[in-house]
Formats: sequence, C-alpha cells, structure tokens
Amino acid sequence: MSHRKPIALILILLMLLLPACQQTPPPTPATSTPATTPPPTTPPASQELIIFTWADYIVDDVIQAFEEETGIKVIYTYFDQNEEMLVKLGASGGAGYDLVLASDYIIAEAAELGLVQNLNYNKLPNAKDIEPAFRGQFYDPHDDYTIPFAAGTPLIVYDPAKVTIPVTGYASLWDPSLTKSVVVFDNSRLMVGFTMKMLGGSLNTEDPAMIQRAEEKLYELVPNIVALDYDTPHEKMISGEATIGLMFTSQVLWATWEKPGLEIVYPEEGMGFGIDCFFIPSKASNVDNAHLFLDYILRGEVAAELSEYAGYINCVATAKEFLPAETLENKALYIPAEILGDIEFMENISAEATELIDDAWTRFKQR
Repeated sequence: MSHRKPIALILILLMLLLPACQQTPPPTPATSTPATTPPPTTPPASQELIIFTWADYIVDDVIQAFEEETGIKVIYTYFDQNEEMLVKLGASGGAGYDLVLASDYIIAEAAELGLVQNLNYNKLPNAKDIEPAFRGQFYDPHDDYTIPFAAGTPLIVYDPAKVTIPVTGYASLWDPSLTKSVVVFDNSRLMVGFTMKMLGGSLNTEDPAMIQRAEEKLYELVPNIVALDYDTPHEKMISGEATIGLMFTSQVLWATWEKPGLEIVYPEEGMGFGIDCFFIPSKASNVDNAHLFLDYILRGEVAAELSEYAGYINCVATAKEFLPAETLENKALYIPAEILGDIEFMENISAEATELIDDAWTRFKQR
C-alpha cells in the first residue's frame, strides 16, 4: 500500500501468523548458503548499481557495508510517488535504473507495460528465507520478478486521555465528539477506499454509486478534520494538534515511540495491506550487481537492520533472531491472525474509477 514516504525508526517484523500464500516458492538448492553467510560470488566487472526508490528508505549503513564488501558503488536516486516512478521508468522503456523499490499495485502495472524482468534465483540463495506470507501475491503470482522488502497496514492511533469514546474502527473517526481532532491521509485512493470499506464495500470498488456514497460520507467527516497529512500525520499526534488519526505502520510506530500513552486500534471493518518490493527493470544495465544486492539484503541481520530503520514489517524469516523481543511483540507489527482476518490489498482499478475517486476527493477537500 503504499504509497508512502518512509520514516527512520526502530522496529519491525510480522511473524508467521499471516495466512500463508498458496503459491510454491521458486526452487532453490537444498545446500543453499545460510542467510547469514555472504555468498561466495565475485562481483561483476561493472562497479555500479543504480537504485530508484523513495528518499531515505534504505539505511546508509547497509549501502556502505555492501559497497565495502563488493566494491560496487551504489547510486541512490529517488521519487516522491509511485506514479512518478512509473512515468520515468516508462519514458526510458525500462532503462536507466538497476533496481526499483516501489509498491505492489504499481509494480503490477509496470509488469503489464513490460518494464520488469524475471529474477535469476540461482543468484539468490537467500530467497529461501522470505516469509511465505509475502510470496505469490496479486502483483506477482509466481514470484517471477519481485523480492518483498517491507509490508504494512494503516492503523488507527489515538490519545486515550483526550478521546473519551470507544474507538473500534474507521467509523469512530466520524463521532461528533471528535470535532477538529482527526488527522487522516491526504490521498484519494486511501481515504475513499477506506470509507467504501467502512460502508461495506472494498478498497478496490469501481461502482460509481458506491464511490458517490463514500464521497457523501466523507463530507460528514469534514467538521472532525484538523489536518490532511500524507507524510507526517504522526507529528500532529505527538504535538497534540490531533488526538486521533489514521496513518501508516511506520507513522504509528513513530507516534507511539515518542508518545507511549497513545493506543493502537485494529479497525474492525477490516484492514488494508501493502508490500513494497524490489524489481529489476527490463533494460537494467547492471543485472548481476542487482542480484548481488538483493541477496545481500535477504541476509537475516541485514534485513533486521533495514526494517529497524524503515519502520515496517520485515519480510525475511531469519531476521527475527536479530530483533529484540519488544520489537517482535509490538502491537503495530505482531498482529494475530484472528484479528488480521482477510487482508485486502489495494489493487489497480480502471481509469474511469480512478477519475471518479480523484474528483470526489477534490470536491471533499474544497469543503
């Protein structure tokens, strides 16, 4: 889901409680090198790797350690939104970058446009340690071209000292007692989507009548809104400007870390879920270097360091042995299967439905 600009922070790892995927992982040799041991691979002749993702998503220490181990120079370039990435990658026909880290739904679109290439699992021995729950998803059913990096689900966080009502889900944000108290995403797909989910629909509903119902319901939320904030809603919670909000996993973690008295709520209407993944563009120049980097970040200790920095759920099973108990037990990350229920991914929808949703959100913001 994503769709977010990550925030540095300590935490993360979703345990094996997520429903396991039905797809079978690509076969790897039974004698694969252990995840914590560097693979005995000699770096290719080219000494460059261009990574394209959000700013500050990958901790510098990991990049520097990779450079020291391999002699490969990492060039980090970034985008602000998934859609910006797709436009730039499409304009180049899949050239110009060796690795892209983006969100699930946009990767599905990039694949449809022929902008991705299949992975060589013979060069990814540590791929055997990816959690089954993050394999075989809608954007890559056979795990042909993606390596999951981080996962998350938007959650509600509130200050129990100031919010006197029982908070159970998205519908609670509409309570009349919360006038000028609520911070939510400034994002059309997310907010219209979650409103449709609250009304009994789906994040991916394309029915014009349901979209209109969601728009009308959002108008009722206007008196409660203190801020629309996509990147830093947690700051509104920390400062006390907002007393309740809907935000991404990393933002929830940051808010509760800075203000431990805040409470986290799993929306009873059901949660959306998203996975950010790496892929190699179709015309990447340094494909071998890209595989080296992917296998490097799939080592347990490296994956743990990356997730501590990014503030999202870790996708590598062996990372848990390198994370402290307080991280593994954090309520924003250790979500019991019976509470998580049937997770829903935000998927691509038609251009017509997207236009209806964007127009509805524009009208809402003008209220």
